[in-house]
Amino acid sequence: MPVNADAVVVGSGPNGLAAAVTLARAGLRVAVYEAADTLGGGLRGAALFDSEIVHDICAAVHPLAAASRFFREFDLPARGVELRHPEISYAHPLDGGRSALAWHDLDATCAALGSADGRRWRRLMEPLLTHSTRLTDVLLSTMRRPPGITPARLLAGRVAAYGLPPARTRFTGEEAPALLAGLAAHSLGPLPSPAGAAVAMLLGHLAHGTGWPLPRGGSQAIADALIADIAAHGGTFHTGHRVTDLGEFAGARAVLLDVSPRGLLALAGDRLPRRYARALARYRYGPAAGKADFLVSEPIPWADPRVGRAGTVHLGGTLPEIYRQETANARGEPCDEPLVLVADPAVADPGRARPGKRPVWAYAHLPPGDTRDPVALIRRRIERYAPGFGDTVLAERGISGAAYEAYNANYVGGDIGTGAITLWQSLLRPAARWDPYRVPLPGTYLCSAATPPGPSVHGMCGYYAARSALRHEFGLPLPNLQSSP
Repeated sequence: MPVNADAVVVGSGPNGLAAAVTLARAGLRVAVYEAADTLGGGLRGAALFDSEIVHDICAAVHPLAAASRFFREFDLPARGVELRHPEISYAHPLDGGRSALAWHDLDATCAALGSADGRRWRRLMEPLLTHSTRLTDVLLSTMRRPPGITPARLLAGRVAAYGLPPARTRFTGEEAPALLAGLAAHSLGPLPSPAGAAVAMLLGHLAHGTGWPLPRGGSQAIADALIADIAAHGGTFHTGHRVTDLGEFAGARAVLLDVSPRGLLALAGDRLPRRYARALARYRYGPAAGKADFLVSEPIPWADPRVGRAGTVHLGGTLPEIYRQETANARGEPCDEPLVLVADPAVADPGRARPGKRPVWAYAHLPPGDTRDPVALIRRRIERYAPGFGDTVLAERGISGAAYEAYNANYVGGDIGTGAITLWQSLLRPAARWDPYRVPLPGTYLCSAATPPGPSVHGMCGYYAARSALRHEFGLPLPNLQSSP
């Protein structure tokens, strides 16, 4: 049956919603289809153990939602989304009760690192902060145009000097290299690598700039703001509707797919040109993430109490240990001490807690398709730096890497980034095409994190795909994202 819409968006993750916002604000009739019963994709929240405590099911901390062009223009604070900034953007405990602390304030970070390493940290981060908007826009671009001399020189110089060997020799202590290694590990791939170093420079300088905020009330608040804007502009939503064939949308002039390349192959069947289909089949996926959610009775008892003031905590040890763990994951080799990311949302948003109960969010980096229940791995990792944590746990649940794919088909093998983050694949994902969002089928576009600039909650993949569809299918310019309904 023909669909009653100008444009259809399949998938309601942050990129699908960003695409729908852009199209609906351009005056098009937009319909969003979602296989799950609730909208939001990686932004969903749920009361897992207690009706008063909301847990972030996937994403919890949002440095790129505070910095990306799409969300700058959409203006989350003006729509009631309060981004709460912890005093310490991220912390990195080390053995012996030591810790490395990346304060939101650059001066405080440099002071904590000591005289020599503090000076080196300032020389690394201060120029990036001076050019932060330009640099962020380059790294969150379509990757199809020259970046400009200043951002390119800044990024290339720092990637070479601090992100690749012998980076550790540029600092006298273990703390600063550990901070950088924890950042690079967000690339979910072998380390050291140029892609990991670029991720470290992006996230590292933002920690002292627009920050690593947590939305008040949880990540669902971001999804709700996007959903409300789509509805205000006439968009419709269809939940619990799993799309299995592109033929379902006869009559729509544009179909935008927030799906993985594997999902696109399944939806298109034999309609795709062979060369493009082969490119999608060769697309590489990255290591898995295993998730644990805890309901606890009190704040995490970190050996260094200052870590309890951080919004995000990286548990991975020293730079060599992190490099070894992440490289083993990428090779498919299980590790009993994986890198773990932890967030206690109530640190920045006390309203997330109630007397005697609060949520704790944690991910472990694991080999692709890992089937282990990650809870025991994550608990041991936290206990190493927060003895007694297990005594505070009231309830817990785990999602293995393999199970994450069942939760969201975009997370192939548990890869929450929808594709390996390598230098080549970051530039040319999902295939070597000038317009990576246009699928070589009439009116069909890919808007997932499998397109540039890749994963995280920034909305740019959806924004760029919608821009391409507006130009090629409708002859319309980009709308004003800030105008009132």
